[in-house]
Amino acid sequence: MGGESIPLEAQFNLLASYVALVIECGAVLVVSFGAIQSFSGVVASIFMGSASETAGRQIWLRFATWILLALEFALAADIVRTAVAPTWEDIFKLAVIATIRTMLNYFLAKDIASFDAPLQQPPSTTTRQD
Repeated sequence: MGGESIPLEAQFNLLASYVALVIECGAVLVVSFGAIQSFSGVVASIFMGSASETAGRQIWLRFATWILLALEFALAADIVRTAVAPTWEDIFKLAVIATIRTMLNYFLAKDIASFDAPLQQPPSTTTRQD
């Protein structure tokens, strides 16, 4: 047929690029969904008159969870993109990006745990004796 054949490595690299793009789109969708959910929660709290610190915490916790998931998707996309014949520069960039995203994940997860802990504790039922 006269067409040039693309080397297998180049085809795999192209496939990996598409897979990484789809994963990155997933990250954008996850953050977008979380933002819409959080914004609607804020608006609903305001209009229903139930805006409180507890409601704000719940909204923040849900949004932070979505952001954590999106960070995982973004890191996965970077790993897929670098997996095919990486150069030392690619490996260095991935190491820096992975370190930053892992630190973000760690501290955000730690914040979520600290914010979520007081909400999980049942109210004290001690009675006061005079």
